[in-house]
Amino acid sequence: MLRPHARTGAGRPLAADPNMRDDFPKKIGKYRILRELGRGATSSVFLATDPFGDREVAIKLFTCTDSADVRMARRYRNMYLNEATLAGKLLHPYITTIFDAVDDEDASYIVMEYVPGGTLEYYANVARLLPVERVIEVVFKCAQALFFAQQRGVIHRDIKPANILGHADTLFKVSDFGSALSMTAENTQINGIGSPAYMSPEQVRDEPLTHQTDIYSLGVVLYQLLTGKLPFAGGSHASLVYQILNIEAVKPSEAREGLSPDLDRITMRAMAKDAALRYATWQEFADDLSRVVGSLALPQSDLNDAVKFAAIKALSFFREFADVEIWEALHVTRWWRAAASTVLVREGEQGDSFFILAEGDVRVSRGGTTLNILAPGDCFGEMLYFSAPVARRTTSITALTPTMVIEIKASSLNTASDALQVKMNRAFLRILLDRLTLANARLAAA
Repeated sequence: MLRPHARTGAGRPLAADPNMRDDFPKKIGKYRILRELGRGATSSVFLATDPFGDREVAIKLFTCTDSADVRMARRYRNMYLNEATLAGKLLHPYITTIFDAVDDEDASYIVMEYVPGGTLEYYANVARLLPVERVIEVVFKCAQALFFAQQRGVIHRDIKPANILGHADTLFKVSDFGSALSMTAENTQINGIGSPAYMSPEQVRDEPLTHQTDIYSLGVVLYQLLTGKLPFAGGSHASLVYQILNIEAVKPSEAREGLSPDLDRITMRAMAKDAALRYATWQEFADDLSRVVGSLALPQSDLNDAVKFAAIKALSFFREFADVEIWEALHVTRWWRAAASTVLVREGEQGDSFFILAEGDVRVSRGGTTLNILAPGDCFGEMLYFSAPVARRTTSITALTPTMVIEIKASSLNTASDALQVKMNRAFLRILLDRLTLANARLAAA
């Protein structure tokens, strides 16, 4: 495990850890080294600048080549190569991106996205627990990231707070796939690895693994973030293994006052010793998490990303969007609520936003005459997305009931990925065709 740098109570880095070396190399390949971020038995991690990409990156330098234990050196090298093979393959908003991997006579290293702030380990402490809704959001996003990895044949096998990077003010991202099991790789897979406190019973027994071992480990992370304690903490390795295999953990609500029965149920199901009783899929796990977030008494302005994701997934407009595209869409949207009778869009005004109705019903009118009633999943104002910036709105939109609206500025969408823009355009065309079909049906019936 890499030693993280020092942190403040808010999760921001302080000065470099005094235990870090100051004799680090000035350059690794084309990258200029700024400082050391952490080090462990097999590697050191440095903050560096990429002169061509004009960005800061993290470089994991493999340092086990001179190990006296040839068998362990070979094992660690296989872990390095294992992670290197994933370069460019796991592109997801909640997975740290691997940009490049180099293996030559001078050095072996991996160039990764730099995620500031240390690790989630900081918050796995009873004195520094995150708010419950934030814990659920972080675990929900990790579940989506690991589902994405599973779809590409990758099982992480070492999910723990120390391998989730970020801090409370920004995104957390799953990292360190050196222990990952690739279901499609041709190279030799490494067995018997992982962090014992987070291992599933089948991993402890060194049995064949599926994605459910990661579900178990993320369940342990959820338990620890909710309570500040591990579900099992034996005084020895043998004691810990015995507990994982034979002892039922205390429910989170018994370790921390005020946690709901729903959180108990979700956490204990994720950590079920029998994989048949565990969540069968990541989506089942994520859906339960999003439902419990929706039941929390949050301020109206505090629309959690997990709640937004679940809301978008339920809308017909987004039915053809992949999860990664939905996450990207969240980053270019603004969500707001309006009371009944509120005029959301006024005829004749300029604007470059279009809107998707998440909750409630609205009336479309021109010159005071009602043209249509829209329901959740419908969009309005989209014609300005296809028009010149100086175009004016041709209709008014008025809330008939309490309403929640997703606003997307055309200028923001124009900077999004091609994949997201294509899906948006297809959704617009589908809605326009549906409206045209309905209009023709009404004319035929008149």
